[in-house]
Amino acid sequence: MTPSSFRPLRRRFVAASAAAACAALFGGTAALAQPAAYPSKPVTFVVPFAAGSATDQLARALGQSLTTDTKQPVVVDNKGGASGMIAAQFVAKAPPDGYTVLITTNTTHAANEHLYKKLPYDPVKDFVPVTGLGKGGQVLVVSAGAPYKSVGDLLAAAKKNPGKLSFGSGSSSSRMAGEMLKQLAGVDILHVPYKSNPLAITDLLGGQIDMMITDTSTGVPQVKAGKLRALGYSTQKRSAQLPDVPTLEEAGVKGYDMGYWFAAYVPAGTPAPVVARLNELLTAATRSAAAKSFYETAGSEPWTTTSDELARFQAGETQKWGKVIKAAGIEPE
Repeated sequence: MTPSSFRPLRRRFVAASAAAACAALFGGTAALAQPAAYPSKPVTFVVPFAAGSATDQLARALGQSLTTDTKQPVVVDNKGGASGMIAAQFVAKAPPDGYTVLITTNTTHAANEHLYKKLPYDPVKDFVPVTGLGKGGQVLVVSAGAPYKSVGDLLAAAKKNPGKLSFGSGSSSSRMAGEMLKQLAGVDILHVPYKSNPLAITDLLGGQIDMMITDTSTGVPQVKAGKLRALGYSTQKRSAQLPDVPTLEEAGVKGYDMGYWFAAYVPAGTPAPVVARLNELLTAATRSAAAKSFYETAGSEPWTTTSDELARFQAGETQKWGKVIKAAGIEPE
């Protein structure tokens, strides 16, 4: 072949080589652009309350399951204080990549905006809902030596002596449960605030207050020990731990329903595929042995949702809490 006859072959070879090089370059770039399967590194669960709290216990139980399923460690970071605002603000400002997850309650995402004039976070705009994690109720208790044998007895005494009976509370859920009872039953009962529900229980046992509506993990052990008497349960379904105790609605307080809930949120802007995967992992985690043990001990039950379902539920809860707080005349701090 003459030198000139090689030219077309040389041009085709150069062109093919260039095309192959470009394909390799852009193909590699595309491969690098693909996100790694989530999660590909440790995940942090931020809890707004102290170690040992119900929310902390649930976060640790769920974290065990997540680690088993993904082989990635889960770190539980307790950022207690300021009614959960410290933790919520931290997560709101975290990178929106799914590796910082807020495991929280109705306190940060339904009550706080009505209890404080200004929040360092927006419970709607700053977060993407992932899934509900659990629901629980509270129990209306009096001292075992009190003369009240039923909710009717207690309310009759409150109506006969306006402002003379008192109720204690050491959490926003406990406070609002008591305020809702006052509003729906039409009674005047004096509120006595405490730093925690166990402290209120101590004074209830000592006779300094007449009643309180407390979380089951705090109240039920005292009931089973014979130190407190349970008169009613705060949700519209009886407690599995206290099956013989009527709901407050069954006891005559029509429309009463005040429970607490746990849920997971990630920072606004977290990619939808990551949210979907985290929803899948956490939903499976609520069925794990560790989670089941928590629910049984805490007197709560698993409750999972889609992201949209949690958003709608949160909106309804925020409205309900706002009405109770406003009717109670509680001024935002």
